[in-house]
Amino acid sequence: MLQEFKTFISRGNVVELAVGIIIGAAFTGIVNSLVKDMLMPPIGWVMGGIDFSNYFLNLSGGHYESLSAAAAAGAATINYGRFINALINFFIVAGALFLIVRQVNRLHFLQDSKPKAPPRQEVLLEEIRDALRARQAPAPGDTTRPGA
Repeated sequence: MLQEFKTFISRGNVVELAVGIIIGAAFTGIVNSLVKDMLMPPIGWVMGGIDFSNYFLNLSGGHYESLSAAAAAGAATINYGRFINALINFFIVAGALFLIVRQVNRLHFLQDSKPKAPPRQEVLLEEIRDALRARQAPAPGDTTRPGA
């Protein structure tokens, strides 16, 4: 069983998947910062100072000025503003991944469309054919064919 596990772990796909997950986690941190620190402030400003991350429904019945105040009081809340931020994060990540996959597919298509060199055997056969033709070709001004 240990040998099977070693074989499984050493396969290339597992390592590539692990690298992908690590890069994905780092990419998520970048996208979260992009949305929270770069995109949401201007969107909120354009919409009249709205801060989506502070939108919530209080289920406790009290009134709280902010989500952090409600959380400090231990109130039950539905944080739909954070959900809106998560949706925006998702669409940005999905769009970025779409662009990356599109470019990778385009590179694969370009590599596949390049004409490939013929196999070495075919090149040798063509050289032999051309040598035989050159041997049998009549000399300039000679009207008789060799071997006829």
